[in-house]
Amino acid sequence: MREGWTGGTKLLAAAGVAGVVGFLFAMDVGPREARLVTKALPMVCLLAWLWPARERYARFIFAGLALSLLGDTLLEVSPDLFLPGLGAFLLAHVGYTAAFVSVTRRRVLFRALPFVLLAVGASVLLWPGLGDLAGPVTAYVAVISTMGWRAAALMGSPALTRREQWLAFGGALLFSASDGLLSIRLFVTPLPGLGYAIMLLYWAAQFCIAASTRAAHAPATVPVSSSSLT
Repeated sequence: MREGWTGGTKLLAAAGVAGVVGFLFAMDVGPREARLVTKALPMVCLLAWLWPARERYARFIFAGLALSLLGDTLLEVSPDLFLPGLGAFLLAHVGYTAAFVSVTRRRVLFRALPFVLLAVGASVLLWPGLGDLAGPVTAYVAVISTMGWRAAALMGSPALTRREQWLAFGGALLFSASDGLLSIRLFVTPLPGLGYAIMLLYWAAQFCIAASTRAAHAPATVPVSSSSLT
């Protein structure tokens, strides 16, 4: 992958930051067209930053970013597209999970426990307000929790540098925090100003996950021992 802050990278960073600032200003009062463009811009810049995604890990991450962009667009176009948007983000997490599994298949079941507890706790908290969305939202919680577990399983893998491991894991945690706040706003109580924290955490999560691909090694070159599968 390309390294360093080239002129093109600086331009993409500036455009992405402009999109973030623009959307935060337009989020509550701006026209829908302005929200659509500014919300999409940071994700488009991340996709351009990763292009071309040559390694298998990077290709899965790229697919997750593209599906996230689709989800952003659907959710912003109309509230009636909530389920398709939720589905797009669910598939994005499947893409991120596939990326993490392509690096290591270590089970490390003890690292799954916090995410199981998180999934159960979130489901219990949200359930009274879900109504007909109980099934889709519960499935989404299960998938994003699985993604978090597989990001935690990356820690210590020789296929990524320590920095890349922390970026992937940090991105998964930030994504969980963003979606957790969004779920509270949608299904528990619409706290004022929560949308700003949700979006900032979301973009930070996507950037961290994307940045974890910048020098990822091809996992096929990493020997797998029997002890790494436990």
